[in-house]
Parts: sequence; C-alpha cells; structure tokens
Amino acid sequence: MKLKLIIVNALLFSALALGQYKFLDVPKLDIKDLSATQYQKNPEEAAEVLYRSYHYWIETSGQMNLEVVSRVKIYKKDKAEKFLNQEIYTYNGKNNNSERVNTLKVTTYNLENDKIVPTVVDKSSKYKSRESKNYTVTKFAFENVKDGSVVEYKYNVISPFYWLVDRVAIEDVVPVRKFEYVFDFPKFLGFNMDYKGSLMPNNRDVTEKTLYGSDYYTYRFAYDNIPPYRNEKYVNNINNYKTSIRAELNSTNVTKSPQAYGTSDLGGFKSYAVNWSDIRKQLYESEFFGEELKRKSLVKDVLPADIKAIESDEEKAAAILKFVQKNYTWNRNYGDGIEEGNGIKNLLNTKVGNSGEINLLLVMLMRSAGLQAEPVVMSTIANGLLVDHSPSLNQLNYTIAYLDIKGKPFLYDATSKMTVPNLIRPNAYNYSGFIMTDKEAKKMNIFPPGKSTTYLTIDAKLEADGTVSGKFSDRDTQLYALMNSELYDEDKDTYQKESYKDRYTFPFTNIKSEALDHNEFQTSFDFDSDTFVDGIGGKLIFNPLLFLYNKSHEFDQTEERRSPIELYTGYDKIKKVTIRLPDGYVFENVPKSKKFRTEDNAIQYVYKVTQEGNQLTLETTTTVEDPVYPKEYYPAFKQIFDNITKLEGQLVTAVKKP
Repeated sequence: MKLKLIIVNALLFSALALGQYKFLDVPKLDIKDLSATQYQKNPEEAAEVLYRSYHYWIETSGQMNLEVVSRVKIYKKDKAEKFLNQEIYTYNGKNNNSERVNTLKVTTYNLENDKIVPTVVDKSSKYKSRESKNYTVTKFAFENVKDGSVVEYKYNVISPFYWLVDRVAIEDVVPVRKFEYVFDFPKFLGFNMDYKGSLMPNNRDVTEKTLYGSDYYTYRFAYDNIPPYRNEKYVNNINNYKTSIRAELNSTNVTKSPQAYGTSDLGGFKSYAVNWSDIRKQLYESEFFGEELKRKSLVKDVLPADIKAIESDEEKAAAILKFVQKNYTWNRNYGDGIEEGNGIKNLLNTKVGNSGEINLLLVMLMRSAGLQAEPVVMSTIANGLLVDHSPSLNQLNYTIAYLDIKGKPFLYDATSKMTVPNLIRPNAYNYSGFIMTDKEAKKMNIFPPGKSTTYLTIDAKLEADGTVSGKFSDRDTQLYALMNSELYDEDKDTYQKESYKDRYTFPFTNIKSEALDHNEFQTSFDFDSDTFVDGIGGKLIFNPLLFLYNKSHEFDQTEERRSPIELYTGYDKIKKVTIRLPDGYVFENVPKSKKFRTEDNAIQYVYKVTQEGNQLTLETTTTVEDPVYPKEYYPAFKQIFDNITKLEGQLVTAVKKP
C-alpha cells in the first residue's frame, strides 16, 4: 500500500529537508519567557503561543489516542480571554462507544522572587457539561492568571472512532513560536492527509517506522515562528483560509482483529477512497436520504388539488414552496438528510423537522406534482467549504431542492418562511453544492441571483432655528431583504434596537418594520432633531447627507490582507436625501457632482447633487458588482471607500437672503 499525501503546493512541501529534528520534545519552561513583559516584535500582542502540539496515534487494537499540549504566554490578560477558558469536545457514540478525556492537567505559572511558581487548577474547577445528545464538553479555566503569566494545559483523549480525526488549525490569532503535528497509524490502515493553506513546515518526517512495537506510518510536521492570522472583516468563515491538517481514512487491510476495523474478511483490503459519485451512491443507499425519497406513498395526498393543477412548472414549484413554508417549521437543526429516529412520516405528523427533512419533503412534494426535482447537498458557511479533492459525507450538512425549468436552474429552500425561488438561506451561500440525481453527482456554483439593493431615503425640512424634521426609510431587496426580514421575524425588538435605536441617537418616532410586495423589506420612522446643523455667524452649516454620513468605513485593515473579500452578495447602496430650506434662505455653497470607478467597473460610485430653488437633493450610489473578490482587490476597496468618506464629508451652507 502506498502512503498518500494530498496537499497544496506539493512540490514545495516534498522539497523540504528531513534533518535531525526531534519531534514532541516539549521545551522546558524558560524563566526568560515568564519575565518578559511584551512581545518584542509587536508590543500590542495580547499573548504568544510558546508551544503547541497535537499527537494522534492509533493502536493496533483500533483505539485512537490524542495528546494535546498548549503553553501560552499572557501579556495582556484583559485581551486574552480566548486562551483562559477552554473546552474539550468528545463524541458520544452508541453502546458505550464514546470518546473520553483520560487525563487533564491545567497549570498557571507565575514568577515570584525570581522563582517559577505553579498554580495547578483544582479538580472542582474542571467540569463536564452535556451540550447535546452527541457531544460532552469538558470545560476548564486557569487560576491566578496575571499579566505576564504562562498558562499550560495537557490532556489526553481516547476514542474508539479511529476514522474520525478532527481538522487541526496551525495558525492562531496571536504569534505561535512552535507548533507540531504528529499522526502515527499502523501500516494496515491508509490515510490521506488533507492539507489546506499556504504555510509550509520548517521540519517534516513522512516515513515508515517501528513504533509502539509494530510497523507504522508517520506524518510529522513542525512549524516555527508562525505569524498571527487574525480575523478579518468581510470574511464569512476565517477557518477556511487558515493553514490546517486533517487525516482522512482511505483504506484498511486487516489481518487480525477484523471486527475492530469494520471488515469481516480476515486479510481483506477495503477501500474508503471516494469521489463525489461514490458519495451520491452512499446517500441514495442511506435510510436517512435515498430510502426516504422512495417513500412516495407518504406524500401522494399531501398537496391540495389546486396546487397540483397549476400548469406552469415555475408557478407550481413556487406554490409548493409556499405550502411547505406555511405548514412545516424548521427546528433550527442542520442536516443533509433525515435525523436518526425521525423521518418524513414524523415530519408530516409533527410539522417540525431539521433542514434536511424540510427540504427533502419539498423535493418529494415537487415530484408528486410531476416536477423533476432533485436534492442539492452542500455545506453551510459555518461548516466550512466543500473540498473537491477529498469528498466525504462529513462535509455535508444542508440540502435544498433543485429544478431545471426550460433550461434555467431554480433553487428552493423551505427552512425559512421568507425565502422565494432562487433565494435561499444566507448561510447556505457557500460557493458550491452537488446536485445528487439517482444517476450522477453534478457540481454547481451557488451564489445569490443578481445584486441586492438598499435604498436609504430622507425627506427633510430645515427650520430657521437649525431644527431638522422629516421622514426616513430603509428599504432592501433580494438577499438583504431576506436577511433583515429574518432578523426581524426572530426578535422584533432586538432588531429595531440594534439596527436603528443604538445606531441613531437623535429623537425619532413611529418606527415601523414590515415586509413589502416584491419580496422587499422596509423600516421607516419620523425624526425631529437639532443636532445636524451648526449655526455660525447667522449661517446654517450642515452635511447634506444628515445622519447617513459615515466618518469612517469598514475597509480599514492596515495589515496585509490574507483572505478573500466575501460580501454575501453584490449590491447597490443608494442614499437619497432631499432637504428644503426655510422661507427666505438660500444655499451659499453646494458641492459638485462627481463619480469614479475601478478600471474593470467592479466598484463604482456616483455623487449627484441637484438644486431647485431652496430644495437640495443629494443622491449617492455605491455599486459593488460581485459577492466575492480575491484579496488582491483589497487596496482598491480601501482607496475607493477612503474617497467616498472624504467626498461625503462635504458641507453645505444656507444663509438668509439680505
């Protein structure tokens, strides 16, 4: 059996020298590290990972062990919360086959009178909590932590699930001095190493060895002086872009204890290497997916006759979507198929189900009405990107319905009451999915249809005493309308507070949020305030955008951009402010209209000023054509939004006629 390594930049990786590096040799805690008061390269760093290692090894019996060591220097306690409270997730299986934390040691080190003084966390400070039926979480916090402390934990997890190996992220939000990843497994097992990201190890050892008294394969990677990979604005899931490693089982070749390795044939070879067509086959053979889709009799009488009688396929599909939205409710649980113990029959009875159940029912109802609907399986944003080169069922956690109507693709998602054809739940827009027919798996790109538009409109009147009163409306279309309507539907008071009341501190009344025709959503209110205008020497000076002017923008990253720019959807943002002066006043100066754009028109901006007597209308339009841009576009975004902020900061002056 050949050892396989699937990584990006494979040639670079394989060219690294093996050397005589010693792995898993945890360095002795240095008193110099305890006495340090700041990270030398950047005094603003809150912490530094001094050493971290993940060591997986699988015993010949089939038991998998994981040993984790983490040692972190705390420079600024109040900004290092991430490192002071920890959680260990362990999977709960059936028949007492569960993962468990075998050992756990938690220590805080401080320097007192030039001596290293440890504080070991008492057992009572460590506790388990059952978060769900599938996982137990062991939580712990460090004690006696100060600025300058070093915190360290060591734990061991024992697992019967040797084929379930978590993805391990190499980079962190703070600098990492040394990181090691070791994965050892018997030669009768085969694993692919799914390596994602651009960081290359300083030392590596990928070879065959005699370990633990048997023949083993080992993957050993060590990294030194890793720069921080911080969260960046306009990134849906930063973990998609950090360097990480995950071991995935591809085969077994068992000559003894076959039951432990999932095969009944002594000396048998079993391959788990799959492509997306194999995943399709597994789904259709599953009792939680394909077998449920076969149960046509369950849904044959569910749809009303008037829906089945609709002649237009497009109108019929839209009507079926509305029917499911009206009659069935998502329980907020994700899944690409039926949850164990439930089923379409249970959903029909209880009217509540997970995302897979809701949308598989949608597929079945469409088929019962004569439409050739197919399921599309995918991964939500929080679940991570689908990895084409390493297909697995574990990647999937969402299903929607697909129709080809006269050569045009349509997507349907009934988990939300607010979705419409081709507009699905926002967190399901994660680049791609796979249409799973009974014959093939076909990849498709999944992005929002067209751009969303936001209309921010103010109709205002200026009084001689500097008071401004008027009406404001914030109207959204397409995906933005769906996102806001969902937030409002979830918690009306919180939505209005966070979106408007916390943002606008001036007095306003009659706030109203509502869904409009054509799948739009709007919030409006009346306002009356004396905070927008300065009176200087008998002149009224104000920004013509009033409270729609922003002094800063979100494209303010000073460090080099490392991730793509992800915006959910391309958009037009249109601000239109009309202001009428009081009788006897005229404008003394008015800004000039202006527009600019990138060379490829990917980002455009228009600043248009129109004056009619004592009425001024300012209309700005910011256009961003696409939902995703490569990181190389970041300087263009920053430059244009710098210019927008500067342009929108212009003031106008109104004076009384002589």
